[in-house]
This record gives sequence, C-alpha cells and structure tokens, in this order.
Amino acid sequence: MDNKDGQTVPGKPAADPRKAAWRKTLVDKRQGLADRAWRNDLLQRVMRVWLIDRPDTVIGAYWPIKGEFDPLPALFRWQEAGLEEDAQSAARHRRIGLPVVNKIDKTLTFYSWYPGCPMEEDAYGIPKPKDTEIIEPTLIFVPCVGFGPGGYRLGYGGGFYDRTLASLRPKPFTVGLAYDFAYVPDMQPESHDVPLDAILADTGVMWPGR
Repeated sequence: MDNKDGQTVPGKPAADPRKAAWRKTLVDKRQGLADRAWRNDLLQRVMRVWLIDRPDTVIGAYWPIKGEFDPLPALFRWQEAGLEEDAQSAARHRRIGLPVVNKIDKTLTFYSWYPGCPMEEDAYGIPKPKDTEIIEPTLIFVPCVGFGPGGYRLGYGGGFYDRTLASLRPKPFTVGLAYDFAYVPDMQPESHDVPLDAILADTGVMWPGR
C-alpha cells in the first residue's frame, strides 16, 4: 500500500499498477460501444431470468455513468411483476434503492427510487433520489469496470462499495453487472478486496462458474 508520498508501507502489499490502465481501457471501450443497445437487451434478459428465484423484496442498484449498463429498466419490470403476482394476496411490495454517498465516512446509503422520482445531483454530479426514504437492500447490484477470477471486482478505485459492504450487517447479497469483455484474467485481489457473490454479463452468469 502506498502512502501519499508514493512510498510503500511496510507489511502492506502494493496496489497492482496495472489497474489504472485496465480501468482506462475498459471505460473507453464501454463508452464507445457500437452494439450497446443489443448488449443491454441481452443483459436485461439475463437479469430478469436470474431474479426469478430470488426472494428479495428490497434491491439496491445504481445510476449508470461512463457507459455503464443501466439496470433500472429490468428492475422496474421486476417491481411491476411483483405487484402483479401479489395483486390477490397483497403479500409484499418490491422496492428499488439508489446509493447516496455519505460525505463523512464515504460509505453509501440507499434511498428509495421509482420512475419519475424527484432527483438531484450529489457531490459527484451523479443523480440521486431527493427526499425519499432510506431502505436496506438484501441484494445490491454493483457496477463493474472489470472483473476477474474468483468473483473479484475492478471499480473506479474510490472504495465506496468496499467500505459500505464492510459496514453492513447483515451483509447483503452482491451481484456485479458488466459486459463480457470486462473480464480481466490477470486480475489478482488485494488484501482488502471481498469477492462478489455473483457476476452477470450480457452473455450470462460469469460468476460463480467461470
């Protein structure tokens, strides 16, 4: 681990210097996709099928930036399907949440989102729900810049999800979302990395099983 002077702290493994290059390459490729609509349709189908057997009623997601896949259309269909299934019994109501950064500890809190929900920009210029209730997801869909063997995620390097997941009890089920070309076979986890429980891509379930 490097300190602010660029020196390695004894006893701490140094960060993989290739990560910055991987991030740039993958984000550039993602933002320039010519077949985005086709890939998005495939990944939305993978999501909907994968969710069929899940018992969750509160799911956290994200607002897409930098060419990320947008999970919200598939989740809105999941929410509508729940209302249709429960029309007779009124057994439950499915809810979707979007993250908001806590400025003090740099963790994420999820606020209820729905189509047409009032939105405002956070400190990073990312839209977030305005004046909605805090919810506690049992499943969180996490955006991946890239992903490697063992279910490990390559993010933007800010550590927001790592800190959030380390603080949540009980820990929610975590599912990465990415396009299949984001697989980085040489990526190795660092000491603070925690693997995702599953990773979905436009070509199917990438983890577990890859």
